Amino acid sequence: MDLGFEGFDLSPIKALCEALNVPFTAVHTEIGKILFEARKEANPCALCAKMRKGALNSAAKELGCNKIAYAHHRDDLIETMLLSLIFEGRFYSFSPVTYLDRTDLTLIRPMIYVTEADVIGFKNKYQLPVCKNPCPVDGKTKREYVKNLTKTLNQENPGVKERLFHAIIEGNIDGWPPRIEKRRGL
Repeated sequence: MDLGFEGFDLSPIKALCEALNVPFTAVHTEIGKILFEARKEANPCALCAKMRKGALNSAAKELGCNKIAYAHHRDDLIETMLLSLIFEGRFYSFSPVTYLDRTDLTLIRPMIYVTEADVIGFKNKYQLPVCKNPCPVDGKTKREYVKNLTKTLNQENPGVKERLFHAIIEGNIDGWPPRIEKRRGL
């Protein structure tokens, strides 16, 4: 996903995909210019997320896809729950599987049980390329605040991330599928 920021370069990802013989499609947008030049958004994250998802969904449909796999990991799940709890006053986080009836697409999040540390370790071990996020508010968002808060909470209360993850998994959140153990009657 290319948001149209000056100097953003996806060529390392493209090269990796070519080396692995994996199809590569870049979705080019002007979202960055719309948010920061035209609209001059002070808090662009929510609108940016909606616009990115819309562009990605449209591209997926044009390519004939019926599923999109997001790379959200365990820490993203916990941070999303805390964002919702702190800033919306509700216990919520995204589901591992979401069907979008308006687009007839299914979103899957296959890395939901993988920690961010394990993702980084895998990336380092196999020297995988990463394209730095060129967004001007990267690292200065509410999500970054919650990421740092979670880190502090876990340092002061070892195991809190595990307990937060467990609370989400067992939390009967609307839109979540029932746990496999619950479906089997275990």
